Amino acid sequence: MKEFSHIDKNNNPCMVDVSKKNETTRFAHARTEVWLPKVIRDQFIDGDIQSKKGPVFHTAIIAGTMGLKQTSNLIPFCHQLNIEGSSVEIKLEGESAVIDCTVKNTGKTGVEMEALMGAQIAALTIYDMCKAFGHEMQIRNGKLIEKRGGKSDYKN
Repeated sequence: MKEFSHIDKNNNPCMVDVSKKNETTRFAHARTEVWLPKVIRDQFIDGDIQSKKGPVFHTAIIAGTMGLKQTSNLIPFCHQLNIEGSSVEIKLEGESAVIDCTVKNTGKTGVEMEALMGAQIAALTIYDMCKAFGHEMQIRNGKLIEKRGGKSDYKN
């Protein structure tokens, strides 16, 4: 039977001990979407949405990158990691901005939380920058697409 990894033998929360694990190459890919109403999609020009706050997608890419580097500061039992590479890509597909975030490192624990964090922070930034047009936007379908390295790989 599987057990929660962040609970000790006394049922207290704890950080997983990774000291005896071997370092491996780690990779994770996460995706989320922001559904955008037509009034916002109509602002899409030359590959981005232009707002009074600046280019929305470009700003969200920077925010997602900054956010993924702060994961261990925001999620209590995430280990601090040395991020060796990351990418945040955003494209308009139909009625949604689709955000893909990938993270790579060599370490003792995975980078899936960092990838999920990067995608979500980018989505929140899009929401923040576009809310002047209305609050109907919806952040949807945040999920892990793939992870490699460590004990097991995963592909959604």
